[in-house]
Amino acid sequence: MQQWIVEVAYEGRGKAKMVKETVYMPTESDVRESFSKKGAHVLTIRPHARTPLERLLARSSWWQVQLLRGIMFRSTSTSPGVALWKIIEAEDNPTRQNILAPAREALARGLGVIDALKALNIFDRSTIAILAASERANKLQEGIPYAIHSITQKRKNAGAVMGTMAWLAFDVITIVQSLVWGKGTVLKWFADNAPKEGEEVAKYERVVGNLSLTWDVLIWIAYGIAAFMAWCVFSFFMNRGKRDWPTAKIVRKIPLISGYLRDLSFADSMTAAVRMLRSNVSISDTLRQSGEASNSPDVAAYWEGANNELSRGVNLGRALDRAPLTRAERLELATLSDLSQVATIMESIAEMRAQAAKTKHKLIVWLAFLFTGLYLTIAFGSAIYALTVMNMSMDSMMGGLMEGQM
Repeated sequence: MQQWIVEVAYEGRGKAKMVKETVYMPTESDVRESFSKKGAHVLTIRPHARTPLERLLARSSWWQVQLLRGIMFRSTSTSPGVALWKIIEAEDNPTRQNILAPAREALARGLGVIDALKALNIFDRSTIAILAASERANKLQEGIPYAIHSITQKRKNAGAVMGTMAWLAFDVITIVQSLVWGKGTVLKWFADNAPKEGEEVAKYERVVGNLSLTWDVLIWIAYGIAAFMAWCVFSFFMNRGKRDWPTAKIVRKIPLISGYLRDLSFADSMTAAVRMLRSNVSISDTLRQSGEASNSPDVAAYWEGANNELSRGVNLGRALDRAPLTRAERLELATLSDLSQVATIMESIAEMRAQAAKTKHKLIVWLAFLFTGLYLTIAFGSAIYALTVMNMSMDSMMGGLMEGQM
């Protein structure tokens, strides 16, 4: 499904009336067919592209929470679809109207509230899975608090990571600025005060060359890390809700970070599965929906494989007992004796994965501090090394002066 901006001409008594309309349909041919049935002539069709401000607001967890709360409060006296429609109709901010336009089109075409929320393309997979499970059990109003909790928890996790990285980046940027600003001054001083003759000249030039090379390497390493981090943050922000894209593939190849992201995805999908099971969703639909809720391809493959095994008649415990679950998680599944225990065991696994993610997060933080400390040690060590070179130059100069006086 895609939102389209269409310029059409309607025939009138005098001259044709040209208007610009927004529609939400799968393909461009569907758009043309729809307007031709109305007797209109399509002039131009282009996909709707959000402005940077719209994308920033749409990705805001604060705005997502406010939208869900609005649906929850209004659905006490009406259906969730009507509640969302009233929110859209009551919105008078042009920017938010553009963001909500796909949901308006979806509801106008008779689609449900979950399809309308999917059309907005602002919620991640696990949030949509929780809402879809609640809506399927006719308990969307009860499921929205779970979705809000999931959004706020992810915001806290992201805030902790971003705060840590910002502090470390500040330390590195401070040192890099000192190196960049001081490099020219220090090296110029060395050039002006180099020994004029003797064996110390070659040694002096070699030491100064090594110092310049060390500072260049440190500066470019810092530039490269900063560019990579900025690219990753921007890419993850712009591709929120997608399962896979080039930046995510690169990040998942980093050993510790890949495990951290997999644990978070498992915790989210297991929590969504628990919510679906306790809302009386069938086990096959739960497994399928959990796979769709997973941002990690490994976790999605786990749920899809379990669902395929279950459809072939394999016992549920055996279908769920598969990689990449840990030994402790498999022991939990080994105690499964009937379907009523599935939600409890999945909830336990979700808690273990969440705890594992917290542990990995702490380890990532400490390793980041360690690498930053190593970087600072090399930077300060090179500065001390520069002082040694200065002393070498000064000793040589003083020695020359003493010889001249004698």
